[in-house]
Amino acid sequence: MPKQTIDNIDVAGKKVFMRVDFNVPLDKNQAITDDRRIEMALPSIKSVVERGGRLILASHLGRPKGQASLKFSLAPVAERLGELVGQDIAMATDVAGDDAAAKVAALGDGQIVVLENLRFDAAEKNGCEDFSAKLAGFADVYCNNAFGTCHREHASMYGVAKAMGDKPKVVGSLVAKEIKYLDGVISEPERPFVAILGGAKVSDKIKVIENLIGVCDHIIIGGAMAYTFSLAQGGAVGGSLVEKDKVELAKSLLEKAGEKLILPVDTHCGDAFDAGCNKKVVAAGEIPDGWEGFDIGPESSKKFAAVIADAKTVVWNGPMGVFEMEPFASGTKAVAQAIADGNAVSIIGGGDSAAAVAQLGFEDSVTHVSTGGGASLAMLEGKKFAAVEILDEC
Repeated sequence: MPKQTIDNIDVAGKKVFMRVDFNVPLDKNQAITDDRRIEMALPSIKSVVERGGRLILASHLGRPKGQASLKFSLAPVAERLGELVGQDIAMATDVAGDDAAAKVAALGDGQIVVLENLRFDAAEKNGCEDFSAKLAGFADVYCNNAFGTCHREHASMYGVAKAMGDKPKVVGSLVAKEIKYLDGVISEPERPFVAILGGAKVSDKIKVIENLIGVCDHIIIGGAMAYTFSLAQGGAVGGSLVEKDKVELAKSLLEKAGEKLILPVDTHCGDAFDAGCNKKVVAAGEIPDGWEGFDIGPESSKKFAAVIADAKTVVWNGPMGVFEMEPFASGTKAVAQAIADGNAVSIIGGGDSAAAVAQLGFEDSVTHVSTGGGASLAMLEGKKFAAVEILDEC
């Protein structure tokens, strides 16, 4: 689904409404603790500003539930953005009200205004047509540069683009890159194509597994979700995190996938959820009572690494264990190392996987790290995004 990009649109003297993802973490003093999401949006922001566009930036931050709150204000973001681009940034005190309208009207060529948190207005998540029309009325061009919410049909993601009518509706560099990898590479992968799925719940990834069974050559399963599959095979899982109500589903997935589904052969266990707990490695399906599985074992790591080594395309979503707790980070690190050492096009599907890759120091050794956990999962499920479909084709 290649889409027209902002770089190919004449923006000189035009107002550009750009939906960005500035949902950055803030400390108790409203100071930004990680500005990567702002920095990642800079290429498209600079593309508009340097070509004389008048830029309107819109984002959500946190979960204010339709109520204005200083805690979730985008003012710190506007301040940091100004430092990064080297100019004063106008900050609207509302989203689509009088102050936003006045500041948008006052924009000169190459200038930027940041609207206040979109989710201060309940109309954003409701996809309200009147709210969408007000925002669309600010601009001559719409640009979606917020992949993390592309699976949502919120006002700023879908309604504004729809309300723009025949005016240009394009993607920014972040969304263009996500489409290139998550849609383009996966729809025509170089083989062998290996998917690695981890995390806590089978239920979170049912549709992903079902979709990938028909697409992948191998599907590696790790994390706590592996214990539900183990239970489905009649194994003992001790006190491990499992979804007992998904056992029958796991059985059906095992039957459908056959040899494509690769499960752990051993498990690194602990007798308490604590870094200092007693630990031991047991065969998969042989976790005793009073013990819990917290990571794949060393033989599973070797097995998974061998499969990854032969791959030409790898997609990874979900850690292999409790990687935040050093004794149980080995499996996730082994998988990351195998991907880094391989020759495959490697796509990390956001969320905990992206955090693990960054924490373990492998971020520069993979092809692409997705900026959207939920959105990347939805794309792996094979879903179509209305917020992307509505945009102009190349």
